Amino acid sequence: MFYMSMLTGSLISISSSSWITAWMGLELNLMSILPLMKNIKYKNSSESTIKYFIVQAIASTLMLFSIIMMTNLENFQFSFYLMNKLNMITASALLMKMGAAPFHFWIPEVTMGLSWKMVYIILTWQKLAPMILIINTIYNNIMFMSIIIILSSMMGSILGMNQTYLKKLMSYSSINHISWMLAASLCSYSTWLIYYIIYCMMNTNIIIMLNKYKMNSIYQLINFLSKNKQMKMMFMMNFLSLGGLPPFLGFLPKWITINQLINNNYYTITFILILFSLISLYFYLRISFSSFMFYSTENLININQTMNFNMTMMNMINIMGMIMYPLLYFSM
Repeated sequence: MFYMSMLTGSLISISSSSWITAWMGLELNLMSILPLMKNIKYKNSSESTIKYFIVQAIASTLMLFSIIMMTNLENFQFSFYLMNKLNMITASALLMKMGAAPFHFWIPEVTMGLSWKMVYIILTWQKLAPMILIINTIYNNIMFMSIIIILSSMMGSILGMNQTYLKKLMSYSSINHISWMLAASLCSYSTWLIYYIIYCMMNTNIIIMLNKYKMNSIYQLINFLSKNKQMKMMFMMNFLSLGGLPPFLGFLPKWITINQLINNNYYTITFILILFSLISLYFYLRISFSSFMFYSTENLININQTMNFNMTMMNMINIMGMIMYPLLYFSM
């Protein structure tokens, strides 16, 4: 029931024709996800749920305030100036809801106390409705959105460098990808949709494996599947794909976004995104390098074990990215 009402709330927000209906959909989504976040198996889930509720309530209050002000704007002088400010307040509330910098402070703290399933929902589905609502207002605040894109790219890359907990690492990775998604939405809706779908696919691959093997830190990740190096290597390639390293699938949406940004003359944003994407790629490489080499205590005797077909096929999707580039190029 809660899952269905959570999905319904987001769909109401996406399909609404007025701000009040969009706000109601976001509130339904919030009230549905809170019971799902509480889990007796995780001792900090109550704390994470309260933190999430407080942040979302503040964002909802800001959004409702700006909506009410917009409806009564004809009573004020300088209505054009006020409308611009109210659009910024609405955009800030939506950015806080999905965790873009500088409103990113809650994401790492909330995800640390949740299960991997709820982490996946917060990093993917919970961004959908606020992101689509922002796309409807983004052309009124190009300069404001450009600042948010640059800050999200910086915070997601730099703060993720010294993390050892995988949930925090995925959270800061998500903040970095928010900057790319916002930049893609500056170009066109279809560019953003391609990026969002591929980002969800990459997160699905990684989080299913982390949840299956109960991984929480980098040290556990380095030592897992030590007797099945092929599976471990294929799984680690998901991190390289998430970082946007060619020729993996994760490079495809970044390649399309860079192309669209340059065509629309967003040269400065493109340069900054590429620069900080290289920094974020560093901490993915730090994780992945351990799987590409052997320790002195390991041997090659038990390396050829049977591999799980479903997991193999899921991970192969990311490696197939190199085939998609020429197909996409010749179809354009």
